[in-house]
Amino acid sequence: MEEQITALLRDRGFKVTPQRLAIYQVLANSRAHPSAEMIFSQLQPAYPTMSLATVYKTVEILREIGLIQILNTGEDSFRYDADTSMHSHIRCLECGRVDDLYDVESAGFVKDVAKKTPYRLTGQQFYFYGICPACQDKKIN
Repeated sequence: MEEQITALLRDRGFKVTPQRLAIYQVLANSRAHPSAEMIFSQLQPAYPTMSLATVYKTVEILREIGLIQILNTGEDSFRYDADTSMHSHIRCLECGRVDDLYDVESAGFVKDVAKKTPYRLTGQQFYFYGICPACQDKKIN
């Protein structure tokens, strides 16, 4: 996988750095949909000279070349997801956890939106909000 990422970065004219590869690896191996700050904190011990600005620049590059998607789940910062397939997300309003939702039927809704707007739709993201099972358990106990 690293060779493919390296080739894609180079083909698009971006420099390949260990930090960029490490940032992508964090995202590719995470289901937590981390923010830039979370990525930075995780990589700081291994890359002490890396700045938070490097993380922000890298996730924008990764988005631009189609390797990640940027999520705006209504928090103060964006989250990032290396799974670029069409799927929805759900965020816990208590702890902030973000999970993937697959197999949610949205085609009818998208068709309805397309009929009601002169826009040519190019994509969509659906976000749902609730209280995760762990936070529900905390309230019961």
